[in-house]
Amino acid sequence: MKALTLALALLVVPAIAQAASHKRHAARNAPAPQTEIACTQVGCNPVPRGCRRETGRSWDGTPTGFDVADCGSFTLYGNK
Repeated sequence: MKALTLALALLVVPAIAQAASHKRHAARNAPAPQTEIACTQVGCNPVPRGCRRETGRSWDGTPTGFDVADCGSFTLYGNK
């Protein structure tokens, strides 16, 4: 009975260790979260955290065809 228990333990322990190693490896290679890109008058730039992409407008309100980053109290890369 002791021999059977020892043999079973020798088979189970490596399988558990391999499964734990696989989980750590998979978590390490997880893709980074996608960042939003705003194509502005100065090029395509990532939108900073806490901001969102909006359509850029000229001083009279017509669309410019470019994006701006709207950060609430201020905008980056143009007028909103």
